Amino acid sequence: MHAMATQAKPVLYGYYRSSCSWRVRIAFALKGIEYEQKAVNLIKDGGQQLTDQFKAINPMQQVPAVTIDGITLSQSLAIIQYIEETRPEPRLLPADPKQRGQVRIICDIIASGIQPLQNLYVLQKIGAEKVQWAQHFINRGFEALEPILKQTAGKYCVGDEISMADICLVPQVYNAERFKVDMSQFPTIRRLNQTLIEIDAFKASHPSCQPDTPDDLKA
Repeated sequence: MHAMATQAKPVLYGYYRSSCSWRVRIAFALKGIEYEQKAVNLIKDGGQQLTDQFKAINPMQQVPAVTIDGITLSQSLAIIQYIEETRPEPRLLPADPKQRGQVRIICDIIASGIQPLQNLYVLQKIGAEKVQWAQHFINRGFEALEPILKQTAGKYCVGDEISMADICLVPQVYNAERFKVDMSQFPTIRRLNQTLIEIDAFKASHPSCQPDTPDDLKA
């Protein structure tokens, strides 16, 4: 047994329906890493992410945050890249630099160009128009992603290996479906999502089966 194995399990501070928390759950599942979950309810009590206790864990007051190897990390892509660098198998970034570049483009479009514009904090500020707002920004992002994925996809987003791009895609499609985005406009995204949601790591990490999933939403 190497030293890593004797350390405490990583702790994921997350929320069942947070797409960024789901990304990290998928990465842990793909890597076969056992972890503990501490639920941070983004709605209850005015938002548990806004407490002083959680602010000490993540000053951005967002989920996810992960305590691992004696450090605390926030920002889902930074967390996943750390896991990738410290626990390289199975890999989540392609060996080929060009494919790796494509994976990063797809991740950034979702993580910078779509998800922040339709996250809970933004939608709470928008108020009554929130569904139209979310639809608009998801549609806009997917209109960019569809032609990119048409070029890069094999079985998965980039070629035939699961990567960080797939980890970002599935939770974003889940959000799109929640906000009633018409997915028929995006056949490549839809096909990739249908393939990915059948994979165990994506199923086990799904928002419908987390410790903090409300009973009425449990699968």
